[in-house]
Amino acid sequence: MTERTPLLHYRLSTSVNESEARRPPAGGAPEQQAGSPTQRSVQPRTKKLSTFFGVVIPTLLSMFSVVVFLRIGFVVGQSGLYQSILMFLVAYFIISMTVLSVCAISTNGALDAGGAYYMISRALGPEFGGSIGIMFFLANVCGSALFVLGLVEAVVDTFGVPADGAAAASHTQVLPSGYWWSLLYGTAIGLLCLLVCLVGAHIYAKTTFIIFLVVMLALLTIFVSFFAVRPRVVALPASAVHGNGSGPDFPTTANFTGFKLDTLKGNLMAAYTVDYTTGTMMTFTTVFAVMFNGCTGIMAGSNMSGDLKSPSYSIPRGTITAVIFTFITYNLLCLLVACTCDRVLLQRDYSFLRDINVWNPFVTIGVYSSTLSAAMSNLIGASRILYALARDDLFGKVLSPAKKTSRGGNPWVSVLISWFLVQLVLFSGKLNTIASIVTIFFLLVYAAVDLACLALEWASAPNFRPTFRYFTWHTCVLGIVGCVVMMFLINAIYASASIAFMLLLLLLIHYLSPTSSWGYISQALIFHQVRKYLLMLDVRKDHVKFWRPQVLLMVSNPRSSVGLITFVNDIKKSGLYVLGHVQLGDLNKLPSDPLQSQYDSWLSLVDHLNIKAFVNLTLADSVRHGVQHLLFISGLGGMRPNTLVLGFYDSCLPMDKLVDPSLTDPSGSFQDLEQPPPLFHFSTLRGASDRPENGESGDGKVLGPQEYVAIIADAMKMLKNVVLARYFNGFDRGQALSPPSTSLFVDVWPVNLFRPDSSSYVDTCSLFLLQLACILNMVRAWRKATLRLFLCVEEGRSVRGSEEKLRQLLKELRIKAQIYPVPWDQQVALHWQRQGEWGKKNPAASPDAVKEETGAGEEETEDDYVNSFPSNATRLSDDYLLAVNKLISDQARPPPAVRFLYLPRPPADTRRYTAFLHQLDLLTQDLGPTLLIHGVTPVITTDL
Repeated sequence: MTERTPLLHYRLSTSVNESEARRPPAGGAPEQQAGSPTQRSVQPRTKKLSTFFGVVIPTLLSMFSVVVFLRIGFVVGQSGLYQSILMFLVAYFIISMTVLSVCAISTNGALDAGGAYYMISRALGPEFGGSIGIMFFLANVCGSALFVLGLVEAVVDTFGVPADGAAAASHTQVLPSGYWWSLLYGTAIGLLCLLVCLVGAHIYAKTTFIIFLVVMLALLTIFVSFFAVRPRVVALPASAVHGNGSGPDFPTTANFTGFKLDTLKGNLMAAYTVDYTTGTMMTFTTVFAVMFNGCTGIMAGSNMSGDLKSPSYSIPRGTITAVIFTFITYNLLCLLVACTCDRVLLQRDYSFLRDINVWNPFVTIGVYSSTLSAAMSNLIGASRILYALARDDLFGKVLSPAKKTSRGGNPWVSVLISWFLVQLVLFSGKLNTIASIVTIFFLLVYAAVDLACLALEWASAPNFRPTFRYFTWHTCVLGIVGCVVMMFLINAIYASASIAFMLLLLLLIHYLSPTSSWGYISQALIFHQVRKYLLMLDVRKDHVKFWRPQVLLMVSNPRSSVGLITFVNDIKKSGLYVLGHVQLGDLNKLPSDPLQSQYDSWLSLVDHLNIKAFVNLTLADSVRHGVQHLLFISGLGGMRPNTLVLGFYDSCLPMDKLVDPSLTDPSGSFQDLEQPPPLFHFSTLRGASDRPENGESGDGKVLGPQEYVAIIADAMKMLKNVVLARYFNGFDRGQALSPPSTSLFVDVWPVNLFRPDSSSYVDTCSLFLLQLACILNMVRAWRKATLRLFLCVEEGRSVRGSEEKLRQLLKELRIKAQIYPVPWDQQVALHWQRQGEWGKKNPAASPDAVKEETGAGEEETEDDYVNSFPSNATRLSDDYLLAVNKLISDQARPPPAVRFLYLPRPPADTRRYTAFLHQLDLLTQDLGPTLLIHGVTPVITTDL
C-alpha cells in the first residue's frame, strides 16, 4: 500500500462573481453610491441568480471542503463521538452568531457586489473596511495557495512515485515527487486558474453547479458505502506504520467492521494520540482547530450579492439553509463512522473513506473537484477584493494599477497581482502553516462583521432597520468572542500578529485616506454616548474643585487670528473650546443662509491648526447682538462657555498666517489681493481693520469703541469671565516657546492697576488670573515656563508681610511662582496728584464726590466685582497710565512670552466707555502678547 499524505486544515473560501468588477468608483457623489437609482440607471446589471444557485451552492461548496473527505475520521478517532458532536455544536454556534449578523446587515438596504468587504466598509467606515479588506484579500490569496498545494498532494498521493523509495503499488504511480516537483505541479495548476480568471469569472460560475453535483455524488457514495460495503481489512499507509515516531510493532492493518455495537462503544470516548502526519500529540484544542476549517465559508453567499435577484431575500435563507444542511451532514458522518470503523483505522488512516467506498475513485474525484474549485474561487475572490479596494481609493496611488479592466469589465491587473502573490505563497509548501493563517484571517473577517452589526445596533440609528430581526446585540457579542477565542486556540502568535497588522492598517487609512461618503459608524456611536453623558452632566452638581475654562473665542477673520486661536487652545485645560464668528446680515433679505457654506472652511481650519475646538457661526444685525446670541446658545447642557475671549480694539496691522508664500513677494506684500486664498475660503486681509475683533465697513470697522465695551459689559452681566487679548496678531507659538534666552517666563500682575489704593490679591478676579496662568503652566509645551508674580507695594507698607502672605496663598493653592515685589510709589503719587488737582478745581464738591470721581478711600471686595460698576476708573490720568505701562515694561527682563493683567469692570455710565477703552490702550501699549482678564465666578478652592 502506497503512502498517502492526507490534507490538513482545508477550507473553501468565498467566491466572488466578476460583476463586482463593474462597481462604480467610490469617489462619486453620495447620491450615486451603490444601489442608488442614479447608478442603476447608468450601469444596469443583470441579476438572475436565485437563492439556490446564488447562495446555497456557493456556501455548500465553501463549507464542504476536503475536510469532509479526509478529516472526519481524524476527528472521531481522536476525540470520540461525544466530543466530536460537542465540537461541531460549539463550532456551529460560533458561525451561527456570525450568520445572524450577516443576515441582518444584508437585509438593511440595497447591497451591492463586494461581500464582506462591502458590508464592513459601508457599515463601519473606511478605516475598518480598508483594513479588513486587506485581511480578506490576504486570506483569499493564502487560501488559493493552500488549495493548490492540497490538490498537488492529492495528485502526488495518487499518481506520484513513493518518496521513501518503496515500490509503487499501482502502475499509475509515475509522477516524480519532491519539493521542487511539487512546486512545479503547483505552478502549473496556478497557471490554469490564472487562465480561467483572465478569461472571466463567468466560466467558473457556469461550472459551479457541475462541481456541486460531483461533490454531492461523491458524498452520497460515502453514505451508501457504510451500508453497502461488507466488513473488510484495510491496509494502513506506510507513514502510519513506520513514520513520525510510530513504533515498529504498530499494526499494519485495521478493520472496517460495519455496524456493530462494540465498535460504537469503543468510539464513544476520546483517545488522543500522536498524529502520524505531523508527529505531534493531539489535544481537544488542536483537533478542534483542524475540524473548524470545515465549518467556515459562510460568506460565499453574501459575496454573490451583486448577481442575486433579491439579495435581501436570498442571503438569509440560502446561508441558513446551507449551514443547517452541513451541520446535519457532519454529525451523520460522525455517527456512521463511529458505528462502523474501529479506533485504529480512524487514528492511523485519514484516507479510509476511499478504501471503503463502493468505487474508490469517487472520493478522489471529490477531493480534486473541491480543491480545484476552491483554488479558482479564492483567486477570483482575491482579485475582486483588490479591485474594490483600488476603486475606493483607500490607499491612494499604491493600488491605482489594480483599477484597470478589460473591455468586458474583468480586472485583469488585479488578477495578475493576486496570482503573483499566490505563487509566492506556494514556495512555502507548508499546508499546516498556510491553513492556520487562512482560518485566522477569515475568523477576523467574521468578527468584524459581528462588530459591524453590533455597532449598528448600539448606535440606535433610525436607518438601521433590517428585515431580518432574529438577532440581538447578545448574538453579536457571542460571535465576536467566539471568533476571537477560536483565533487564539488555533495559533495565538498568528492571531496576535494579524490583529496588530489590522490595527496598523486601520491607523494608516485613518490618517492618510481621503474622507469618504459612506458614513462613519464611530460618529453614530459617539453621538449616542455623548447624548447620554450630556444628560447626566447636571449643572446643579457643579463644584469649584472641578471647574475648568470653557472658552468662546470670537474671531472675525481667521487668517490673522491663528496665533490667538492656538494660544487659547493651550489654556482650555480639556474644557469646551468654541470658535465664534458673527456675520452681519438679515436672513429676511437673503435667499439662503450664507453661513452654511462656510462651515467646511472653518472645520478645515480646525484640522489644519490641530486644535480641539467646535465652530459656532451666527447671523446678526450687529456684532454685539451676534455675541449675545453665541453666549446664549453655545454649548449644550452642562457644557457651556463660561469665558469670553475677544481680540483687543486697536489699530495694529494684521498678519495673514494662512496665505500661500507663493502669493507674496519678498517684502511681504500681496501680489494679487483678488486671488482666492489657496488653503481656506476666508477673505484675504486688505487693511488694518481686518483683525480678529474688527471687520470692514464705511469707516473700516464693523463696531465702534462704544459697542466693543458694551460687549464686555454684556458678558459680565451674564456672569461670563472676560479675556481681552492684545498683540496676538503676530504671535507665533513656536517662537514664543523658544525664546532667545534660556528661560521662558509668563508674567502675572494680579492687582487692579486702575485702583492704586487697592492691594488685594485675594478677590475673585485676581484668583481667576492666577488660575489661568497656572493652567497655562500645566500644558506640556509650557511646563518649562516660570511664572513671575509681581507684588506692587508702597512705601510704608510691610513688603515682607505682604510677600509672605502672598507666598502662603500660593502654597495653599499649589501654584509654583516666583514673587517679585515692585515699588510703585511714583505711579501712585501721580494718581493722588490727579485727585488733588480735581479737588482744587471743584472746591464745592463733597468728600463723597471726590471719592466717586477718583476712587479714594474705596476698598475692593468680591461683591464690588459681582454687583457694581464703579465709575471712578474713568478718571485716571494718561500720565498715570503711561507710568504704570512703563513700570510693567521695565520689570520684564528678560521679556516674557505672555503677560496676564487685571481687567477692571467697565464703568456703569455707558458714556464713559470710550474713555475706558482709551485707558486700557494706554495701559497695555507696546507690552507684547498680553491678556487682560476679568473673572466673575470663583474658580479656586483650598479644600481637598
